[in-house]
Amino acid sequence: MKTFPLLLSLLLIAACGDGDDTRIEATGTIEATDVTISAQVAGAVVSLRTDEGLKVGIGDTLVILDQREWRLQARQAEANLAAAEAQYRLAVRGARAEDLRQAEAADVSARRDLERMKELRASNSIPQKQLDDAELRATVAQQTLEKLKNGSRPEEIDAMRARRDQAAAQLALLQKKLDDCVVTSPAAGTVLNRFVERGEFVGMGSALIRIANLEEMDLMIYVPETQLPRIKIGQTASLSVDAFKDRTFEGRVVFISSTAEFTPKNIQTKDERTKLVFGVKIRVENPDGALKAGIPADVVL
Repeated sequence: MKTFPLLLSLLLIAACGDGDDTRIEATGTIEATDVTISAQVAGAVVSLRTDEGLKVGIGDTLVILDQREWRLQARQAEANLAAAEAQYRLAVRGARAEDLRQAEAADVSARRDLERMKELRASNSIPQKQLDDAELRATVAQQTLEKLKNGSRPEEIDAMRARRDQAAAQLALLQKKLDDCVVTSPAAGTVLNRFVERGEFVGMGSALIRIANLEEMDLMIYVPETQLPRIKIGQTASLSVDAFKDRTFEGRVVFISSTAEFTPKNIQTKDERTKLVFGVKIRVENPDGALKAGIPADVVL
């Protein structure tokens, strides 16, 4: 009669012994951080320097677009800048010495003519119209001399400086367009996709190359609030995948969400999808490329 209670007690003890409250188990999908590199200018593809599966480093040339049209526009902008710069320097330096001497001589001659006309008019030797013309010539000569001495007005100099700066900005923009024709890699990684072929015309914003860092993979898991205090940044984690049943991959926690969210829809059961959880990102070193993006993995923290 006592055999059943004893057997029940042994089963309860065994069950409690197998439990481990310090373990957190979850499942997620391995992902790689990828970058899609797009064309910043329009043009024909004249050279491809990489292909799918090849590794690239930061600054490596990937694609070269036709630069001829941008180079011609840049030459035109250089000429416009040179002209604007020359006009600005002339405005700042003022009149030439020979122009000033010529204006001074014209002013002296006009004043002498005016004095002579006044004497002739006083003796009624010339009509009033001739004296008026002499006065006008003297006034124009004097104002011309003063203008040359004073130089350009501050507003005129400011306008010429603005035209020069505008020409310089236009040249810098075209030089950037030239630089953008040589498409380089912004990050180190492996080329996943090449979307263009040599000779194709691409528009601004067209996708050219997609690269990903396959040496570091990320895995996002979701844990309930009750387990959140047991997870810390930098905490180690063990990962296993079906493709390598006898191998365990080591990872570390690099991000813990501070905002609760509903369990993502890819969780299978409806009951699990209605729970509020917190996202935890785990980073895994993958130097030999064994892990692939998109495969599921089991995690133990």
